[in-house]
Amino acid sequence: MGEIKTNRRVLRHGALCMAIGLGLAVSGAAFGANTDGSIVGRTKAGAIVTVRDPGTGLTRTVTADAEGNFRFPFLPVGHYRLDSSVDGKPVSTTTEVNVSLGNATTVNLVERGDTGTTQLEGVQVSAPVVINAVDVSSTEIATNVSREEIRRLPVDQNVQAVALLAPGVNKGNAGFGGISFGGSSVAENSFYVNGLNVTDFYNRNGFSEAPFAFYQEFQVKTGGYSVEFGRTTGGVVNAVTRSGTNEFKAGAEMTFEPSAWQATTKNRYWDGERYITSSEDHYSRTKMNVYASGPIVKDKLFFFAMYEARGYTPQNTDNQGTILTQNDTDSGFWGTKIDWHINDKNLLEFMAFSDKDKNEASVYPYDYATHTKGQKSDVITSDTGGRNWNGTFTSYLVDNLSMKLMYGRNEREAYTRGLADAECNPVRIDDNSDAPDVPLGCSSSTMVEKRNDTRKQGRADFEWTLGDHLVRFGYDHEVDTSEYDRHYPGPGEYYYNIVHADAGSTIENDGVIPPGYDMYVRQRRYNIGGTFETSNNAYYVEDNWNITPDFLLNVGLRSDSFDNKTAEGKSYIKVDNMIAPRLGFSWDLNGDGRTKIFGNLGRYYLPVANVINIKQAGGLLDERTFYTFEGYQYLERNGSQYAVPILGQQIGAVDTSQGNGTVGDLRAEVDKHMDPVYQDEAILGFQQMISDKWSWGISGTYRKLHDAIDDMEISATPQCGGDGYIGYVMGNPGRNVTVYGDTNCDGTPDGYITIDTAKQGWALYDASGNYLGQRGWKKPRRTFGSLEFQVDRAWDEKWMFNASYVLSWSRGNAEGPVNSDTNFDDTGRTENFDDPWVNLSGGYLPNDHRHQFKLRGTYAINSQWQVGADVTALSGSPITAYGVGNPFDKTSYHSYFICVENCADPVSENRVYVESSRGAKRTPWTFNLNASITYLLPLDEKNNLRVKFAVYNLLNQQRTTGVDQDLQTSIGSYSNTYLQPTRFQPPRFGQLTVSIDF
Repeated sequence: MGEIKTNRRVLRHGALCMAIGLGLAVSGAAFGANTDGSIVGRTKAGAIVTVRDPGTGLTRTVTADAEGNFRFPFLPVGHYRLDSSVDGKPVSTTTEVNVSLGNATTVNLVERGDTGTTQLEGVQVSAPVVINAVDVSSTEIATNVSREEIRRLPVDQNVQAVALLAPGVNKGNAGFGGISFGGSSVAENSFYVNGLNVTDFYNRNGFSEAPFAFYQEFQVKTGGYSVEFGRTTGGVVNAVTRSGTNEFKAGAEMTFEPSAWQATTKNRYWDGERYITSSEDHYSRTKMNVYASGPIVKDKLFFFAMYEARGYTPQNTDNQGTILTQNDTDSGFWGTKIDWHINDKNLLEFMAFSDKDKNEASVYPYDYATHTKGQKSDVITSDTGGRNWNGTFTSYLVDNLSMKLMYGRNEREAYTRGLADAECNPVRIDDNSDAPDVPLGCSSSTMVEKRNDTRKQGRADFEWTLGDHLVRFGYDHEVDTSEYDRHYPGPGEYYYNIVHADAGSTIENDGVIPPGYDMYVRQRRYNIGGTFETSNNAYYVEDNWNITPDFLLNVGLRSDSFDNKTAEGKSYIKVDNMIAPRLGFSWDLNGDGRTKIFGNLGRYYLPVANVINIKQAGGLLDERTFYTFEGYQYLERNGSQYAVPILGQQIGAVDTSQGNGTVGDLRAEVDKHMDPVYQDEAILGFQQMISDKWSWGISGTYRKLHDAIDDMEISATPQCGGDGYIGYVMGNPGRNVTVYGDTNCDGTPDGYITIDTAKQGWALYDASGNYLGQRGWKKPRRTFGSLEFQVDRAWDEKWMFNASYVLSWSRGNAEGPVNSDTNFDDTGRTENFDDPWVNLSGGYLPNDHRHQFKLRGTYAINSQWQVGADVTALSGSPITAYGVGNPFDKTSYHSYFICVENCADPVSENRVYVESSRGAKRTPWTFNLNASITYLLPLDEKNNLRVKFAVYNLLNQQRTTGVDQDLQTSIGSYSNTYLQPTRFQPPRFGQLTVSIDF
């Protein structure tokens, strides 16, 4: 259940003994911002309360109100000491307090000698080692993981591995990776570092990432997050970096993953033939980072700086085993954090890091049978990453009003090119066809692509305490710019795909395979470029109202807008006034902070990725020409032989329906009254303390995704029927679409037309080309429901344990803005709505995993040795048998219909189809066990040596995680690779980490 948080105003005096024993006390609305935390509580009315960070000297003082409530918002993550006094006399002894990311630590400071309470004279009231009580600080579901906890566990050194510790978070089910939160697609999440949004806004799949050792703490938000977070219908990963203190510190960490510690990746066979050659795939990875931190000016100015040198040398063969690629990545990371405590009321911090990376891939012809490689044929260079920085100013304006201002910049580059780009066209073959015994083409490069993405972000956040109300409000603004250029390499910039199809079958451009052929070639030319900008803005306000001492009501409102622009800077898709209400509550049942019921209702909006601006408003040329396959021509380059297809007669017409290289009249390509994509979420939960170390909980979540923004081919209008063809339109499938078109059927666009795409918009034709009428699209729908159980035992220097089980369902007819089942990652330009048959069938969606078990723990054998484990058991994902035709017209495309009779009949209406259910089959369960052993050696009072050896996928499970889901690749042509496994668990590997801190 993650860390499930609610809120309470006061702690009853009768619970004081528990508060002393647990460090647990519950008080006023306790919410932390996205880069820090808070301390709240209750003491004597009018008392002076002081919090101090002993590491930096940061000191803040407030005066408790008439009811004794106090609050310290916007505190940097760390360890503090808390004091309270009246007229110079202490109310209690000093209390030690830990502040974690996004949370509030609640401590009540009780008067000495207060009747009805334990006498505190001479007693140190302090936060203990174990604090695992029911957290009553907010209404969200989140999991906090600190750097120290991760160092005790076998968690791989990347942010995705941390996020996967949270219940309900799973890896994506497509080749383009990513992670899925609560049934959402991998393109719906947000990632933050020190408040800077580092999410990939081009495709929304990925993020800028620093090395593990640069981070201090992570918070994984899986539901119910407050209105300060938006632009996501999935989850949020929030991280803060390490900072300096008054104590000089330094250290180094080395990580080794030699290829000798990796299990061999299995080759895959189908019908006795090897179709995936992967036994030669392996890598070696070495990383070494050094850091230093300390004061520049004691109690005022601090620094943290880190550099990491990396060596990464993976190699792999292509599926046929005819090409070997050896990669070499040798790039360094640098990062820094500067903190300036101007005074006790004003802080200024600066964070910067660079994740720029360069990889050179040397390509060789390869003979798998003899394990020999030929002369180098190409070098493919890829540049990724970029520089990131932000500055944050925090100010206590007055005791009850605080402010945080942030401005930053996030850069991501993607530049891929090869030495053979001018000479070599990429050539690929499907798994249904026989490949030659030499490489296809003379390069493995499939594109020449250069993209530079730059985000400029600013935000302002405020907290204002007004009696029983804590009001939070703010503004968030981003300008996201993509500079883009892409084309295929080789003469003419063509990409050749060799595909199996039976004679007489109909292919995607409505062409028919001639007699005597069972293969064809698709020649594709793809070209696009330009500079594109998107502006995102949001305002939010939130009231946390303690209606009673035991009942909190959280009411929030967020207003979003986004404006995606063309290369000329004109609005392309613009949506504003997206009002997102959030309503939450928390009820401390017994008033002692041990048992709670909580709930949350919220609405969340998803922006349009920049890939949409580029692909549709950037003059995309996507030209596809189809030819009969006449065999192979064998050529030679640099002493090595390779094969290219011989093109025969052209099949059907040239298809430029996806883009003809020009920017058309955008009034005819974008719905004038676009509705945004949004999701409604409801959460109800219960959590209870079992003892001072154990807690358990249960929660239920329901999510419903409304609408989609995607492209539809509008081939008919209410006014002109099939003569009113408009083309591909970005809009809301299943809703009214208003575009510029032909209102009087004279063939000339002259005004706006409204089309109810639930009933109209697609022209139906028979085999003779006779117009049969029109029909519409089903509205996109996705629902997710889950029950989450969790039990947690906190770390007490001896052992810790966490176990969760999630029972969930993800159903509908649209996964989201990407297609995992068909491996289509152009976010927002999926196949789902290209025609009405692609999303016709509902059922279980690709990120549906019915059962999810996660267990993790650490046990200290003694003061020097620790063992850890992380276990995941996950039920399989749905499999659909896709066809390409439909019983309603002659269209050939991805569909949920399988032709079973008369499939070669040229008269399409004579063909007989059956509907194929979405998700009728499943991939197998997967199991993963990670294990570690750690040796700790204190060198002296301050210096420590840590050695951790971890083995990931200890049992070397390499089970199938994805399969070929195309039952038919053309009308009447069955694929002999349907259900053929395509993706698998990565094999076992070992990792040694040696770190020393001075």
